[in-house]
Amino acid sequence: MNSIQDDVDNLVAQWAKEKPQLDTVPMAILGRMMRLFKHIEADISACHKQFGLTMGEFDVLATIRRNGEPYSLTPSDLLSSMMLTSGAMTNRVDKLESKGLIERTHCTQDRRSVKVALTAEGLGLIDKAVEAHVAIQQQLTQGLSAEDKVLLNTLFKQWLLQFEP
Repeated sequence: MNSIQDDVDNLVAQWAKEKPQLDTVPMAILGRMMRLFKHIEADISACHKQFGLTMGEFDVLATIRRNGEPYSLTPSDLLSSMMLTSGAMTNRVDKLESKGLIERTHCTQDRRSVKVALTAEGLGLIDKAVEAHVAIQQQLTQGLSAEDKVLLNTLFKQWLLQFEP
């Protein structure tokens, strides 16, 4: 294993001295995860900003895009696939609509039914943005071997089942 000490090692060593009975392995894991998340979030946010999008707006466009043609979803389908409150979703949809990236369309059979659809501009933007998004993800994980990526992905999936069975 790597013998380089980081800040998390230092704080764990301090707790080991002050409270040796504490199991600080979870503290080290979560501390490193939170630090990693700050770096990851900053880089991904900067990537999205190049396209005039927030991370949340990117998520809405990407969710609609990855569902395939006709690149439209009902608000409830969007909501369930993104795990947001309806207020947060409405806010994001309103902002994207004002930018001309999505439009709300009424179903021809039932005028009460609404779909949120990508505009041509929105489709073009998300297609470019997702390419940059994946490229930054590849950069962010380049320090890991292919085997480590598979292992880490498996471990995170297993851990996530604790919260999202």
